[in-house]
Amino acid sequence: MKLVLIDGYSMLFRAFYGMPSNLTDSEGHPTGAVYGFLTMLFPMLKEEEPDALIVALDSNAPTFRHEKFADYKGTRKATPEELKSQFPLIREVLDAMGICMCEKPGWEGDDILGTLSRRAEEKGYDVTIVSGDRDNLQLATDKVKIYMPRTKGGHTVTELYYAEDVKAAYGVTPQEFIDVKALQGDTADNIPGVPGIGEKTAQAIIQQYHSVENAHEHAAEVKPPRAAKNLVDYYDQALLSKDLATIRTDAPIEVEEEKAVLGNIFTEEALELYKKLGFRRLLHYFSDTKDENNVKQEVSPDFPAPEKAEGLSAAREVLSYFRESAAKETVGLTLVSDAKGTYGFALSDGKRAVYLPVFFDFSAETAAEALSDLFASGGKYASDDLKRDFHFTLPQADPVGAEDVTILAYLIDPLPKEYPFDALAQTYLHMSLPSFEEIWGNTRGLKEPFADTEKAMKLACSRAETNRRLLPVLLKVVEEQGMSDLYRNIERPLCFTLFSMEKQGIYADPAVLKEYGAKLDTEIARLEKTIYEAAGEEFNINSPKQLGVILFEKLGLPGGKKTKTGYSTAADVLEKLSAEAPIVKDILDYRQYTKLKSTYAEGLLSCIAEDGRIHTTYQQTVTATGRLSSTDPNLQNIPIRMALGKEIRRAFLPEEGWTFTDADYSQIELRVLAHMSGDENLINAYKSDADIHRATAALVFHKDPKDVTDLDRRRAKAVNFGIVYGISSFGLGENLHISRSEAEQYIENYYLAYPKLKEYLDRLVADAKKAGYALTMFGRRRPIPELAQKNYMQRQFGERVAMNSPIQGTAADIMKKAMVGIFRALRERGLKSRLLLQVHDEVLIETAPGEEEAVREVLIDEMEHAVELSVPLEIDIETGTNWYDAK
Repeated sequence: MKLVLIDGYSMLFRAFYGMPSNLTDSEGHPTGAVYGFLTMLFPMLKEEEPDALIVALDSNAPTFRHEKFADYKGTRKATPEELKSQFPLIREVLDAMGICMCEKPGWEGDDILGTLSRRAEEKGYDVTIVSGDRDNLQLATDKVKIYMPRTKGGHTVTELYYAEDVKAAYGVTPQEFIDVKALQGDTADNIPGVPGIGEKTAQAIIQQYHSVENAHEHAAEVKPPRAAKNLVDYYDQALLSKDLATIRTDAPIEVEEEKAVLGNIFTEEALELYKKLGFRRLLHYFSDTKDENNVKQEVSPDFPAPEKAEGLSAAREVLSYFRESAAKETVGLTLVSDAKGTYGFALSDGKRAVYLPVFFDFSAETAAEALSDLFASGGKYASDDLKRDFHFTLPQADPVGAEDVTILAYLIDPLPKEYPFDALAQTYLHMSLPSFEEIWGNTRGLKEPFADTEKAMKLACSRAETNRRLLPVLLKVVEEQGMSDLYRNIERPLCFTLFSMEKQGIYADPAVLKEYGAKLDTEIARLEKTIYEAAGEEFNINSPKQLGVILFEKLGLPGGKKTKTGYSTAADVLEKLSAEAPIVKDILDYRQYTKLKSTYAEGLLSCIAEDGRIHTTYQQTVTATGRLSSTDPNLQNIPIRMALGKEIRRAFLPEEGWTFTDADYSQIELRVLAHMSGDENLINAYKSDADIHRATAALVFHKDPKDVTDLDRRRAKAVNFGIVYGISSFGLGENLHISRSEAEQYIENYYLAYPKLKEYLDRLVADAKKAGYALTMFGRRRPIPELAQKNYMQRQFGERVAMNSPIQGTAADIMKKAMVGIFRALRERGLKSRLLLQVHDEVLIETAPGEEEAVREVLIDEMEHAVELSVPLEIDIETGTNWYDAK
């Protein structure tokens, strides 16, 4: 018989700090710790296969240790509210699963574990204690195993300790482990220990003398002398520490192991609770279990049996069949691919689901042509990644009958980081499917991860049929939420626009990049010399620990915040100090230049493809506001603020004999704010073509516009853009290096100058609290679960999101709409010029000779008239023979 004992709150704390903090249920209540707890629980149960299971929990009541030492655990920080709110939830979840819980007022969870483990061992049980707390190593015996999850290299591994393993790892027995802690103390539990004795010294003493008491008797022999002296002077404290550190095995617990027999934990009640909490990725456990009494969920209840097309003749028959099917009804489509290439594709119409492997039965080129023909036939297809499909098939025109279920799911809920087909199936089809990981396992390191055609067939056919079923459901939800136009006119056609931009790429000159790198090396060397001179010694500038010592100990700069690993030297800390000492500004510049060198001067060289161009990948379903992002490489982070940073743009060149045309929206977010708020003063300032920041300064500082200084204008500009992002007086004060009260006055004056803005922003927050989401002008939704949080800081963050999401999101929608319009207009006019890049509010066109004026007309038409606002949309257009000159 095997009993598993779980240190409930230890594992819950570990899960809380190991899972994303923004995991919430549909009502905005935090759930990440409970979700993480369960993701650790299920693999452990599969591995251990216990007959009985008990979760030990701490109670809120003071324990006997507090009676002996009032400051016991007195240094611990308050439990975060987001975690504390999940304590009742974990009980609810465990109760729904029929898992036995045990707590005893006045006793800690460790004492419950100790008592139950000893009792069970005496009854002949094999015992496993699951805990992230090393204190429990003292409970290890030949029959009691300590099971400790650990994170190594970003992955969770398990350390297992019987008594002999504790001895091998620490050089002491489990019982002696208590004495080690008695000497070294424990800052987490505020156990004092003996001053001057750290972990290594404590281990050495106990290895030789085996107990605190025996070491005290031989104190004259103990090394080093300071430890010997303190062992005598603080002996009573050492004994107290030993008593506090000792886990009790005699707690008055009434729970019997026999009553904790592990039965069916996948109950109907648990299933409904998991659905309510949004634990979609865990629902497959309810169908994987073999217990006949468990709640069953149908897996692919009526999916067509997967087929595989063997050879060209079979493939032709399949393609002909699906071409005819797609003309009548939607066919699900998916590719099996990774960064190395495409391995196959699957099609499903609900009657047949067929997988066509690429590298095994026919070439990638043949497969791409086949899919292109399918797209060109005008049939209806439901894909999970249209842009990826386009890169495989290389269509000449946008196959308007093809739809993207991932983009639809993203519009409905833009918060998840990814949209796996099994999670979408559970949410929208109420169907539990095996996930990618369950089908494939770990594919890391495999040269051909999808070479197993049987697994590929199972995965691809299931995904294709899922796409087919998801499409009408998601389209209906998007329509009900008022986002059909957003999908049809912006997001869906943008797939083809982005594909074309990625395929074209942008030429990068390796010689210019190397020259740029050399220039950075010179500047980095100069800064190193200056920093060393200011510090009075050479040190590793990239080492936060060494840098902290130099700044806060040797140079005595104020504001040093010491952590477990040393002083914090994060950018925000150094920014505040930059005015205090020139060395700090030099360090910040040094960091910038070294990052420029590694990320751009060197990093971009490795991204140049065989055609001499860099082909970034645009991500359409990543940001919650609707903005695009790019990766491999991230060209949206190309520096523009630093003079030397901007120099990197000289490396980007158009085709020989061509030019670049760059168009940048002028203050698009402020113009959107003026329109959406309806503030007459802001609208009139734009209509009169005034310098908006100077006009704001005049109103805020009560000056005639001609008397506004450059400093006034800079501060007004910070307020203008800060308001868009829901900045607080504290944040504005930090940015402008002014007092909080002065910043509050700026903001107050700003709202007096633009009275309708405050009303509008307050209304945005109120509406978002009521609805649970914010809306852009185009109907894009941004859920804001933080508004329902109990934690004040989370709610404040939610309010800022409610204020800025409609503005940022609308600006992003306008840019996307403009991009689609520019791409179409260039094609419809028969121009050779092509859209290459989009970076925030800017687009870059590679302009063919003689088409300069036509491109300029297209940019003005499509960008300035992408939407009609109460203020004019304006763009700045520049041309040049490289990106730097065009900007």
